[in-house]
Amino acid sequence: MTGSSGLPPPRPKSRRTLAKEERRLALISATIRSIADFGLSGTTIARVTGMAGASIGLANFHFENKERLFEATLRHLAEAERAVWRRLNDDGAPTPANRLVALMDARFDPEVCNRRTLAVWFAFWGDAGARDIYRRVVGARDDERLHACVAILRSLVQDAGGRHRDAMQTALGLEAFYDGLWLNHLLYPDAFGRLDCRQIALDHLAALFPAHMTALSTAAALASHGV
Repeated sequence: MTGSSGLPPPRPKSRRTLAKEERRLALISATIRSIADFGLSGTTIARVTGMAGASIGLANFHFENKERLFEATLRHLAEAERAVWRRLNDDGAPTPANRLVALMDARFDPEVCNRRTLAVWFAFWGDAGARDIYRRVVGARDDERLHACVAILRSLVQDAGGRHRDAMQTALGLEAFYDGLWLNHLLYPDAFGRLDCRQIALDHLAALFPAHMTALSTAAALASHGV
């Protein structure tokens, strides 16, 4: 039996393979919890395995050392955010306004924008010794998102007054703005809830592109059922 591509369908994963992936994900999940609670310096293989209910030997089998574990954890979080963005974009983003809102919503999706996950990102951003790991693992993902934003903004560069915005500079500004909202959500969750941050981000987009405000608001309203 073959699929539509003419190739045989992929074999289902064996129980052994699934169990191996589950153990690996358990260690990554424990690493996220440990970094959020104890920081990078307080996260050790022993602590992670204790939280995961696994052996140090198992951790060494999957990741070799702590740096490889950190790399896998960052890669896991980056791929999760990228998957959310792709899903939101594929769920019906036919116009530039829809695509811009989908890109924004991916930053404030509950799977991405939660205090435990944000604590991991900021831990790596704030640690001089960990920034090289971050750039090596996540730099390409950040570039992909930035260039996707630039492509969208090139369709929206003319505002109601006829002035033109530089798409790259505007995209960089949005990245910094979203990161600032993440930081406020991490530090002041009562004043900056996740949905509050999303609304602030949407208001900022509408202020940048007043000629597209109705389209942005409509796209955001359509997307809000998933937030």
